[in-house]
Amino acid sequence: MFFLQSLFDLTENLLGDSINHFPLIELIFYSLDQALFYFIVWAIGRSLYLFIRKKKQLPIKIRREVILNLFVFYLILLIHLTVFREENSIGNVAVTLRSLDQINWTPFVHTFKLTQGVTLFDYYYNLYGNILWFIPMGFGAAYLTTKRHYFFKTLLLGSVVSFSIETMQFLFHTGVADIDDLIFNTIGTLVGLILFEACQWIFYKVKGIKKKKNQLR
Repeated sequence: MFFLQSLFDLTENLLGDSINHFPLIELIFYSLDQALFYFIVWAIGRSLYLFIRKKKQLPIKIRREVILNLFVFYLILLIHLTVFREENSIGNVAVTLRSLDQINWTPFVHTFKLTQGVTLFDYYYNLYGNILWFIPMGFGAAYLTTKRHYFFKTLLLGSVVSFSIETMQFLFHTGVADIDDLIFNTIGTLVGLILFEACQWIFYKVKGIKKKKNQLR
């Protein structure tokens, strides 16, 4: 790790022996560290683009830029958490040809098997983790896409990103391709969409109330 090694060492010394699933903490640290590097590369390119727009006196929406950058960082982090994890990186993975039988095609079979383990941690993480990690997908993509058909566009994007992750996991042999992940990721995207809709409703409701108050003054 380049950015977070010191913080990880401190966390490992404090919690390494007390947390049973500390490898998950290590994975998050590693993924965050990698995501920071690639995000800096993105931020430099984006800054140059905005500089050119400013020179041409083209409009720049600050709030949209903030959401866009958060969303890009989230996507980079998501890819590293699911595909390029541990010792794997974009530079050292290679396509490994395997039988398609190694893909879990039947829904919920693998998830149900996880309930038979020594603990239910893997089951909960597989189920709720796959949903939670894709909630920002639904919220962020809904905000950034055009208003026309944004609901279906966002849901489709979430499914495509999830499918791409499962495909990369299978091709690079860095994870288990599972139909359950695709289902849970799509549910997570849908939850994010619903949250976005709720926030939109609250925003316009509050805006409408303020407008009425101003008219009465």
